[in-house]
Amino acid sequence: MTHDPASSDVLGVAVIGLGVGEQHALTFANDPRCAVKWLIDHDESKASDVRGRVGTGEIATSLDIALNDPDVHIISIASFDHMHADQVLACLDANRHVFVEKPLCRTANELADIMATWDEAERPHLTSNLVLRDAELYRWLGDEIASGRMGKVYAIDGDYLYGRMHKITEGWRKDVPDYSVIEGGGIHLLDLMLSLTGEKPNSVVCQGNNIASAESDFQYDDFMAATYTFPSGIIGRLTANFACVHRHHHVLRVFGTKATFIYDDAGPRIHRTRDETAEAEPLDLNPLASSKGALIPAFVDAIVANKDPSPAAQREFDLIRAIIATDKSHASKSTEKIEYTS
Repeated sequence: MTHDPASSDVLGVAVIGLGVGEQHALTFANDPRCAVKWLIDHDESKASDVRGRVGTGEIATSLDIALNDPDVHIISIASFDHMHADQVLACLDANRHVFVEKPLCRTANELADIMATWDEAERPHLTSNLVLRDAELYRWLGDEIASGRMGKVYAIDGDYLYGRMHKITEGWRKDVPDYSVIEGGGIHLLDLMLSLTGEKPNSVVCQGNNIASAESDFQYDDFMAATYTFPSGIIGRLTANFACVHRHHHVLRVFGTKATFIYDDAGPRIHRTRDETAEAEPLDLNPLASSKGALIPAFVDAIVANKDPSPAAQREFDLIRAIIATDKSHASKSTEKIEYTS
């Protein structure tokens, strides 16, 4: 049940999955335009603890109760990755706006079903929680590229250093069929590549290995490396490195004909000259979003203002198309063309 922007009523919200979802709930609860109606988790004790911190919301163990509540307009999904597609479909089928953790879904069939159901539901608002979109550093970098001050961009490199090996060897990820570290983490940097270039890649080649986790119960590649070719000729290189001996971190390098941007352990900086005696210009900008709920206010803005939901949803669909092609290339060990549909 989507929201009538002419109504003075607040937007009712349900949150499912109360790990990261707790931050979703807190953000919605702090927005006067919203009211958290349901906190949903299979663990009632966890839900009770979260309710104590959020201060509002009834506790449930099933999504169905929110889908049957006419006062719920938004459903925020923060469950395990492999549950997202079915839950998104159920929410769209019930004509609810959906805010969902990444990835939106994991397979081409799931994406096709989501796109069709979204269209049949008269296109409610749909956004995936890729929080680097809101980082101050990358908003600045996007403006820098768009202004031409970096010249013509010709390459982007990104490394997603997960650094939390226990989460794949001991947690739920080891039990998920065909778990992909590109879907689970590398997607953040691919999303940045698409945003910063303003382009969608034409093709991808990907390979990986599981040397680091070979002696564990994790049965999939914990390291994947992908190379993307963009229409303008830009080459994007991406690694998803889940078993690395490193703190949780990401690295990004953008190479233009007039400047080079680097963010790594030494911090963000930009080189504007090839002079070997010159120092890079440090950038005092945050490379991380303020919280896991940072994208929620803009999502609510779009609903309240009755903005066209199609551009935001299409961005999610295009990103998943590229991710699916990456996993297909990883399996086929060959270059895959990326097909996009509107």
